[in-house]
Amino acid sequence: MATRNKNKMCEFEALLAEHIEGIELLSLDDVGIVGETPETGTTFEENTMIKARAAAAESGYLSIADDSGLVVPALGGEPGVRSARYAGCEGSPAERDRANNALLLKNMAGIKDRYAEFVCCIACAYPKGGGEGDFVVTGRVSGEILCEPRGSGGFGYDPLFWYDELGKTFAELSPEEKNKVSHRAVAVMALAEKLKEIKRIRELLC
Repeated sequence: MATRNKNKMCEFEALLAEHIEGIELLSLDDVGIVGETPETGTTFEENTMIKARAAAAESGYLSIADDSGLVVPALGGEPGVRSARYAGCEGSPAERDRANNALLLKNMAGIKDRYAEFVCCIACAYPKGGGEGDFVVTGRVSGEILCEPRGSGGFGYDPLFWYDELGKTFAELSPEEKNKVSHRAVAVMALAEKLKEIKRIRELLC
C-alpha cells in the first residue's frame, strides 16, 4: 500500500480483513521505497492512481493507494485534495491535524450551510500492466462540520465531522463503529468486491 501512515495502514488492514481472508498489506517502508510521489493531480482519483502506479512500478507488487479528504461545498470544495496539507503545517501528524482543523473552523465562521462529505478514492495498479486493468473505486459519507471539536478518537478532521445517523462525530465513534460507516469503509468494500471478482476470473482462466 502506497503509504507510510500507520493509522491508515491499521484502518485498511482491519477493513480488508473483514472481506478478504488472509490478505497482507505492506507499506512503502516495508518494501524499502524511499521518497514521496508528488501528488500532481487535481482530483482524488488522479492523485490516488499516480501513487498506486508509482508504488507498483517500484515495488513489483500489486499496489493500492488512497486519496481521501474532506469536501465542503460552502467553501468551494475545500479542503479537497489539499485536506492533509490545508494549513501548510510541517509539524507532526497531530500538529498538522490541529492546524488544519483550526483553519477549517476559521474559514467556516459565520457560514450556516455546514454540509460536508468525506471522500475516499482507492486505486489499484498492476506492476507490469502498463495501465491495463488498473481501476479506482470511491466511497463517500455525508455529515456536517461542527463549530468546535468533539471526541478524542480517529484523526484528521474526525473531531469536527458530525455523523447524524449515529449522533456522534467520527472522533466519538469506536473503531468498530467507524469501520462500518466511514468513507474509507465504503471504498474498501468496493475494492474488496473488485479484487474478489478478479480472483474468480483468474481461477476460471487457469
